[in-house]
Amino acid sequence: MTGAALGAALDSLADLRIRVFRDFPYLYEGTRAYERDYLSAYAQSPGAIIVGAFAGDRLVGAATAAPMADHAAEFAAPFRERGMDIGDIYYFGESVLLPRWRGHGIGHAFFNRREAKARTLGFPLASFCAVIRPADHPARPTDYSPLDPFWRKRGFTPTEGLVSQFSWRDAGDTVDSQHPMQFWTKRL
Repeated sequence: MTGAALGAALDSLADLRIRVFRDFPYLYEGTRAYERDYLSAYAQSPGAIIVGAFAGDRLVGAATAAPMADHAAEFAAPFRERGMDIGDIYYFGESVLLPRWRGHGIGHAFFNRREAKARTLGFPLASFCAVIRPADHPARPTDYSPLDPFWRKRGFTPTEGLVSQFSWRDAGDTVDSQHPMQFWTKRL
């Protein structure tokens, strides 16, 4: 989805982000107000895309991407600090998918479509970030499997030194706290 279709999907995407990111490892206590502000960058970017997964007309998963230059400044800061041209980077935002729909190849489709869009727009580099949580975090489910192997099979690698801090309220907390985020990159 791009343009008007992208804009029309933002409320459904906000609901998905709040629901999916509440689980480990993000533990995000989301609000509609924050989501509206954060997602507005996609509505304002002519290079943005939302890849949606639907069950009938219901959005059950989505992945976003936009030129890094059109995203929030805190996402670009670690790249600028390393002297990297953010104009070369297509930023993959979230990939959120309801649990029932996982394991059916939708995650691969999310990456395929975003990578295709990045190439069409002429970007040589794609990047995303993922929260860093300790292996012994008390909220870590015993059956939790990190997505690192999936991302590596897609050709992404964690890029040393590309770490940033983002603030959000963890589920059950009353105040926001800082969370380290590791950037992963891939040459397209």
